[in-house]
Amino acid sequence: MPQSTSEAGRATASAATPLPSIANGARNWRDYALLLALAFCWSSTYPLTKLALPTIPPITFISVRSLIAAAFLFAILWMRGIKVPTDAKAWKLFASQQLINSTFPFLVITWSQQYVPASNTVVLASTTPIFAFLITSLITRHEPAMLLKLAGAILGLAGTVVIVGLDAIRGLGSEIVAEIAILLATISFACASIFGLRLSDYDPMVVAAGSVLFGGLVLLPPALIIDQPWTLQPTLEAIVATIVMGIVSSAFGLMLFYVCLSRLGTLTTNAQGYLRIPIGVGLSVVLLGESVPSNLALGLLLVMAGVAAMTVPAERLKLR
Repeated sequence: MPQSTSEAGRATASAATPLPSIANGARNWRDYALLLALAFCWSSTYPLTKLALPTIPPITFISVRSLIAAAFLFAILWMRGIKVPTDAKAWKLFASQQLINSTFPFLVITWSQQYVPASNTVVLASTTPIFAFLITSLITRHEPAMLLKLAGAILGLAGTVVIVGLDAIRGLGSEIVAEIAILLATISFACASIFGLRLSDYDPMVVAAGSVLFGGLVLLPPALIIDQPWTLQPTLEAIVATIVMGIVSSAFGLMLFYVCLSRLGTLTTNAQGYLRIPIGVGLSVVLLGESVPSNLALGLLLVMAGVAAMTVPAERLKLR
């Protein structure tokens, strides 16, 4: 009985603690390697989605990739002998996190992309680090929100605009409702990176598995009703893209996301959003044969400067 009580206390600690502080201690190259790996995992969403969506509708695509990720993660958890919590509080946290980190923003952005060009979408979606900074500095204050990090977020956004082209800025405002919807999705991403700290007491793989399982199941009924997947004829290319995206982007990506949150904090973890732009462009060039943007080099310099500013530990600045 004492052991059971202790385990229950640990399992619900994240629900009782409003917002844990990020882990203390010096960061090393492994932490930043994890951040880069996360950027690679989530960068693959751009070209893989383009390969899948022509023959697999959005709701079915998101549901299937989530269920594939869940099956993959639960198989690894079973092999590792890690038990998934069964209490309602844990699953409430998993469900809440999935709604604001994946289900809601993915559906909103997918709908918006029917009206907003891809370049405009990239620019608008790249505002997540700025929203994360504002929420952290004005509301939660769970970690130091230095002006250097805000400067880094703005530099990264500038680099994104340079890479995708200034036409993306000129075109903003033509589809104002859809563009506001994308901004709401990016705010949701920012909130998810803060809310995710409540899950720091759980194994990152457990959080990822529980989250994608909920996300896949909640979208399954509308996928069956609206898309009628049994009538679809997806290409082999689309099927492979969906499987790879489920394992790489959803499974490994979410797992790395929660590891980075616990080790690097909200603002630094959000820096990977800018790393995804040049990596995503590179993958699109290799996988889809797209042309290299003319301003890629300048944009990459701005992005790297922004990421560097956002990832400088607060302790290092204090030492100076």
